[in-house]
Amino acid sequence: MSDEIRDVVIVGSGPAGYTAAIYLGRAGYRPLVIAGALTPGGQLVNTTEVENFPGFPDGVMGPDLMDAMQKQAEKFGAELVYDDVVSTDCSGEVKTLTLDGGDVIHARAMVITTGSRYRKLGVPGEEEYSGRGVSYCATCDGFFFRNKPIIVVGGGDSAFEEALFLTRFGSSVTLVHRRDEFRASKIMVDRARAHEKITLLTNAVVDAVNGDGNEVTSITVHDVVSRETTTLPASGVFVAIGHTPVSDFLNGAVATDDDGYILVDGASTRTSVPGIFAAGDVVDRTYRQAISAAGMGCRAAIDAQSYLADKLDPANH
Repeated sequence: MSDEIRDVVIVGSGPAGYTAAIYLGRAGYRPLVIAGALTPGGQLVNTTEVENFPGFPDGVMGPDLMDAMQKQAEKFGAELVYDDVVSTDCSGEVKTLTLDGGDVIHARAMVITTGSRYRKLGVPGEEEYSGRGVSYCATCDGFFFRNKPIIVVGGGDSAFEEALFLTRFGSSVTLVHRRDEFRASKIMVDRARAHEKITLLTNAVVDAVNGDGNEVTSITVHDVVSRETTTLPASGVFVAIGHTPVSDFLNGAVATDDDGYILVDGASTRTSVPGIFAAGDVVDRTYRQAISAAGMGCRAAIDAQSYLADKLDPANH
C-alpha cells in the first residue's frame, strides 16, 4: 500500500463519502475509502429511523441505509480501509496520508468527507454518564426517558427541535441556555414557550452532571448573573450546543473558516489546494442532512473526475 499511487482516496465514510465512492467507482477510478477505525458510516449509524431520505416511504434504519451505501460503493470497485488518518502532506501533486495503523497512502486526488462531531460541555460527569443518561441525539435516545425529567442544553434551532421532540417522552423538559437570548428562530422559541412541558432556563451554565454511579440523577447549574448554584433533577441530559467539523487531521493543509469548516470554491467542492475536494458536514454548517451530504458527495466525485481527467491519460481507464 505504501508504494502504489492511487488515483483518488476518500477520507470519511458517511453519505458524502460513500456517494463519492459510488460515482468514482463507476467512473473506473477504484477509490480507496478511509472509513474510520471506530465509526464507519458517519453519524447515521447512531440514528434509528430515518424518515426523510427520498425513496423510503416507510422510513429506513440509519445503519441499514449506510450498510446499503457501503455495499453499493464496493460493488463498483471501492476498497475500504477501517483506520484513521493522523497526518497528511498535501504540498505536491501526489498527496500523502499517514494512517494511525502506520500505513502510508499516496493519491493524485483526495476527497474529504470526514463530517463533524458533537460539541461537548466538558464538565464533570459528562463522559462518565455518556450513554447512561447523557446523549447527543434526541431521536436516538429519547424513548429511554419516558415519564422522566429531561434537560436539553443549548440555544439554537437544534436544541429547540430536540426539546420539542423530547416532550413526547419526558415528564418535563428544561432547556438550559447560558444567555438570556436565543440563537434559535422566533417560531421555534414561541413553540417552546407555548408548550406546557417545556421550561426555559436562561443565563444558566451547567457545572456538572451528577449520578448514582449507574445513571444520571441531576445536573448542577449556576446563574451567570446572580452566581447562585442550583441542582435540577434529570434522568436524561441532551447536549445540543453545536458541532465541530473533523478537519484537524489536515493540520491547516487546506483553508478553513475560524470554526474549522473547510472552505470550498462557490458551489463546487474544490478546496484551496488543487486536487483536494471536500463534501458533507465538514463543509456544511447550515443543512447537515444525509441527503444534502450525499448530493455534495456526488459533486465532489464529479469535480475529482474532472481534475483527474486533466492529469491522467483517459486511455488508462
